[in-house]
Amino acid sequence: MANLSHDLLFVAILGYLFAMMCYAAEYAFGMRGVVARVAEAEVRTPARILVGAGGPDVESDVPDVVEAPAQPADPNDRLARHMPAVGRVAVLLTAIGLLAHLACLVTRGIAADRVPWGNMYEFIIAVTFVASAGWIGLVTRRPGIRPLGLFVSGVLVVLLGLDETVLYTKVSPLMPALHSYWLKIHVTLAITASGILMIGFCAAALHLIRAGFEKRTAAEQSVGFPYTLGERLPASAGLERLTFRIHAFAFPIWTLAIICGAIWAESAWGRYWGWDPKETWAFIAWVAYACYLHARATPSVKRTVASWLAVVGWGTMMVNLFFVNIFVSGLHSYAGVK
Repeated sequence: MANLSHDLLFVAILGYLFAMMCYAAEYAFGMRGVVARVAEAEVRTPARILVGAGGPDVESDVPDVVEAPAQPADPNDRLARHMPAVGRVAVLLTAIGLLAHLACLVTRGIAADRVPWGNMYEFIIAVTFVASAGWIGLVTRRPGIRPLGLFVSGVLVVLLGLDETVLYTKVSPLMPALHSYWLKIHVTLAITASGILMIGFCAAALHLIRAGFEKRTAAEQSVGFPYTLGERLPASAGLERLTFRIHAFAFPIWTLAIICGAIWAESAWGRYWGWDPKETWAFIAWVAYACYLHARATPSVKRTVASWLAVVGWGTMMVNLFFVNIFVSGLHSYAGVK
């Protein structure tokens, strides 16, 4: 079962890799086809959006459903006309990768005879599974955000590739300190929040790229890398709202994960909080995301500034996941890669 789990993870990585290639094809060549015409029609339809938290409703020409920017359709461009189908294939390949991903988790759990998130290798598999499932849910509901799939699948391939090649850990029993029902509660919440926040990071980073592209284009300035990537992304206003909604959903889950971890710590070590490196960086991440949500709810704060805070938040999560797990010793040294 352990070998089967390892093989299934490789299948999942291949599924995401091929999906990324299809997303890239649609991203590069498909914006003058059917998707662009639909986006153009929806952009012309006024929508009411909420400005800030508790702010007034205002009229906006930006659709509430994020869509790709409109470009003139060329009826003679056969390649562009076929690209929406390639985009749908990308989503299908992502779903296939997700099924292999799920099977990898299940077989790993069977092989270990426990929940399959007892070390860093398993934790990353679980986090990326949540992110992949969340992406499939989003893109199924809002097909117009499909251009983001190139970047989401890219992050999945990178994280799982590192997990497969560098962080692989053989199946082993849990460390004694992890034998608690809180493992199923605390770590599951942390995995769920981390996976959702990964999607939020992608949306925030792409909002910054698209906003930079729009700003430079409006000022008739030259557009350099990475802002050139923003030409084919959905409108920045829609990306920003998507970023906010994802983080607003994930933040309470992350908060609950920290609270449950503190309760577990009191049961295991006789104190709720001891500023262990893992605890400290979990709190730093919480503060970073709280600052993002506060900035997003403050009308005077620019949306790009808020998105930068979301990116910083994800950076703190990566420090906690990689640097603290691998290089720092503490009570939470369960990575299994030292």
